[in-house]
Amino acid sequence: MQDPTETPFVVVGVDGSPLSLSAVRLATQEAARHSRPLRIVHAFNWVADPAEPMPAEPRRPAEELLDHAIDVATRTRPEVPVSTALIEGPVLTTLLRESGSAALLVIGDGGLTLNPDVPADSDATAVQLAARAGCSVLVVREELPAPGPVMVGVDGSASSLCALDFAFDTATRRSTELVVVQVWDPDVRTGAVPPEAAEQLAESVAPWQRKYPSVAVRQEVRTGAPESALLEEARRAEIVVVSARGDEPWRGMLGAVSQAMLYHSPAPVIVVRSSHGLYIQE
Repeated sequence: MQDPTETPFVVVGVDGSPLSLSAVRLATQEAARHSRPLRIVHAFNWVADPAEPMPAEPRRPAEELLDHAIDVATRTRPEVPVSTALIEGPVLTTLLRESGSAALLVIGDGGLTLNPDVPADSDATAVQLAARAGCSVLVVREELPAPGPVMVGVDGSASSLCALDFAFDTATRRSTELVVVQVWDPDVRTGAVPPEAAEQLAESVAPWQRKYPSVAVRQEVRTGAPESALLEEARRAEIVVVSARGDEPWRGMLGAVSQAMLYHSPAPVIVVRSSHGLYIQE
């Protein structure tokens, strides 16, 4: 168990795949931006296949996997302190337990973007972690993102405003533009954006603009399906920030927008937990 006086880790789960090594690279960069140590975790099932001979050193392949992950992290940002954990048990259970004391959990997407028909109640590890983790979760794509803006969707809920704060902090540390998107129902008379929409969004953004004065902000008010509107902006983003669930973040569920971003955004996605403040706390 982590000493409560220690700086919380950025935790990344690895399985040796190219995708998980991309997750290590991005997790290391995040740890460096926040001056946090990195913890690389591999969950291992020790139950041997009865059809296969028992290896002389059953732990060795897993240890080599972690050694390779350390090498990737060190080459990415050599100044980041790195530790590892080889834990017996299921991947999902292990990483959920790790998330309870982590600053941020980083995981590969498991190929979500390759399957357009992923159901909303998917049991994919990345989806389950984003829905149930005790901290914010960064879901990584195999290709690291090109430089671009941070994008966040807001709907006026307390949970989405927490995501807005998180997104401002992320844009500050990346020295990049922040795009804030809010989707409204169209005006019943004109079918266009309601005239009060831009003003209300500006009012929502203003306190964070004062808190983070160095961030260049572009505010976008759209009509239509929120999922489609945010996905359009996500195609140009370096990273996407969404709240776990706009109006009911405590239920351990994912809202429609966060699901859509996980399944379809080409950029990495951070699913923010409003009750978890360790990540941006100094």
